[in-house]
This record gives sequence, structure tokens and C-alpha cells, in this order.
Amino acid sequence: MTNQSILERRERAVPRGVATATPVFAARAENAEIWDVEGKRYVDFAGGIAVLNVGHRHPRVMAAVAEQLDAYTHTAFQVMAYEPYVELAEKLNAIAPVEGEAKTIFFTTGAEATENAVKIARAATGRPGIIAFAGGFHGRTLLSSAMTGKVNPYKKGLGPFPAEIYHIPLPSESSGVTLDQTLKALDFLFAADIEPERIAAFIIEPVQGEGGFHMADPGLFEALDKLRQTYGILIIADEVQTGFARTGKMFGIEHQPVKPDLLTVAKSLAGGFPLSGVIGRAAVMDAIGPGGLGGTYAGSPVAVAAALAVLDVIEEEKLNDRANAIGERIRAAITLAATRNDTVRIANLRGPGAMIAFDVMDQDGNPDGAAAKRVTGAALERGLVVLTCGTLGQTIRILVPLTASDAVLDEGLAVLTDALVAAKEAA
Repeated sequence: MTNQSILERRERAVPRGVATATPVFAARAENAEIWDVEGKRYVDFAGGIAVLNVGHRHPRVMAAVAEQLDAYTHTAFQVMAYEPYVELAEKLNAIAPVEGEAKTIFFTTGAEATENAVKIARAATGRPGIIAFAGGFHGRTLLSSAMTGKVNPYKKGLGPFPAEIYHIPLPSESSGVTLDQTLKALDFLFAADIEPERIAAFIIEPVQGEGGFHMADPGLFEALDKLRQTYGILIIADEVQTGFARTGKMFGIEHQPVKPDLLTVAKSLAGGFPLSGVIGRAAVMDAIGPGGLGGTYAGSPVAVAAALAVLDVIEEEKLNDRANAIGERIRAAITLAATRNDTVRIANLRGPGAMIAFDVMDQDGNPDGAAAKRVTGAALERGLVVLTCGTLGQTIRILVPLTASDAVLDEGLAVLTDALVAAKEAA
């Protein structure tokens, strides 16, 4: 069996709408390493798109899953509930950065979480409007695509989209948008399209993921908090990519000066098993009556067991501290690479904790998505899986598992530097 033979089968059997960043196929994985079907080893700097903060097949997670498999795999929480679901909700409620008592409900995917957060916000406020941010990513379902602030490829040719979704620019140093520009856009929105009294919530990623790892100006959150106090507009923190120690804190919003009303979580919550959730202020979470929320597979017992183990691993292995240490190591390596004259041009190194990104630019200082693609291609050839993101695909993002050893991390950074050189040579 070869990568090429499976790729040919994939092209015949799977629609082209689901893209794959690499033309290789996984056979096994451990921690921060993957082996393909031909036996080639790769260092993993993608982490399943921020899903594997505790690494591939962490022993604690695998043991918890095995134990759960011996008990039961599915009852449907809406039919016969199970204690681990309640235990996980209790643990998340205890650490969630919200005011007062919290409650949590579980789903399966990140898009389910963001959609249900909107349902809850609309029910709690009795209002329809949702304000999201340009460059944000909230999923690929119809409503979550509407909230996503990027047309190509997430919206192109796929409308019409649900109404009452509005976008404004995200102010951040790396995006080049100022806080004043964003606030003027918000004033214009309120004057031209919808009054603030009809807005249910703002939904925002504390650090944009697909949009390019842009971290919002803290002044934005202070402005949102004032609008919350004046008009009762809720704040939804989309923590699907930023949650669970990735940014050096349990939740990315903890870097900001305000607490949200609702948080959406998924990805690294369950160490590779499908699980998502909405955590929020109890009074807001209880706005929808019995039967209004749920899903057949929502809160899978197997995924819940994995998530309980993940929380233990984060605490016991001090992964918040580890994220910060990894981030410093990555920053040092990229800063050094940026001083060389034989690599593609590097700019805008950014990101909290171990959620690190930088932009690849052309010689005129413009974003160069084609060169970034050459970097990831050269990296893959040399045994490193790393992804791009950003509006023009110019951003290299690093999401290495937080459990990666220093030796594997340094190996991956050395390969990445080689790829930066190779990408320039191939221009």
C-alpha cells in the first residue's frame, strides 16, 4: 500500500469539497510524531488542527477510553444519562472564566457548539442579531459559515446564509486594523443596519485561528463590556481552537480584561475524540426549556471519559507552563531564522503561549501565500507537518502538541528552518 494508491482511491471515493493539506496517509501516531503508510516518520506541528494539545494517544487518555469501552459506548444522554457527563460539566463549570455559577452542555463538533451558543444567546435575550469579526472562523455548517468572516473557501457559492449575522473588523497589531477603525465600523453598523437593542451577542475568538492567529486589542473587549452593560449584549468567546492550555492559560479569553457570558469549546477538549460544548452563566444557559438542546451523539461517553483524562493531564503535567516554554522556544527559532538572508521573508511573529504564527512575505513586503505553500511542501518532504492559514494563506501556524519533548520540538524547528530556505531557493 502506498500514499499514491490511496490518494487515487480517495479522489474517486471522496468529494473534493473536503480538502486535505498533505498527500500522505497516516498509519500510526504517538505524542508529536506520525508515521505514514509507507513507514516515513513526521514531526507533527499541526496537532490535528489544535486537537492534540496532549498529543497523539496519551496513555492516560487511552486508558480512560479503554475503561469506558468496557462499560458502555452509547445510551444517548437524553434517554439515560451517565455520571461522567455530569462530572465533566462540574469540572468545566469550576474553571470557566464566567461570573457566578456556570453550567455546561456537550455536543460533538465545534460548529455545533457555536450554533448552540447562538441559540442560547438568542433565547436568553429575545433578540436575533449576532455580530462576528472579519477573519474569524466558527465552523462550516450553514449558520456557522455565516458567522465565519472569510468568503473563500467557506462561503463561496454556498449561500444564501441565515439572516441577522453581521461582521466588523478585528482590531489587532498583526492585522493592521486599529481599535478606532473597529469602533467606527461598529457605530456605522448600528446606524445603517441594526440597532444595538436587537443584538443578542458578539461572538469572537480570543485569538483568531484560521484567520491568521490575530489576537484582539484588549481595548476591544473593554468596549464590548461597556456595550454589554448598556444594552445587555452577551459576549460569546469561541474557544474551540484557543482552549485547554494552548495559549498558556486554560482559556484564551483569560488573556483579556473581561469575562464572557458563554464559551464554546471543542478540539483539544477530548484529546482526539469528538466532543464539544457550551459553557456559560447558569442563568443564560437555562434560557432554553427541556428538549430545546441536545443531540443523539452529543456528549459521547467515550469522548467524555477522554476529556476527563485530558483535564487531569493538563493539570498534572502543568501544560499551561509548558505551552509558554514551548512558545519561547519557537519564538527564538523563528526570530533567528528571520535574521538570515537565505530564507523567505518572515514578518509578524505573534501569538500567546504555544499558539504561534508568522507571515511569509514577498520582497516588496506583501503577503505571499504561494511562498508559504512552498514552505509547508518543503517541510513535508523533510518530515514535518505544518499548516498555513490567514486571509491570503500567507501565515505559517504552529500547533505542536504541548507534550512534545524538547528534542522533537527542536527537530521540527530545524526542519522548518530548512524549509524556509528551500522555499526561497524554489522561487
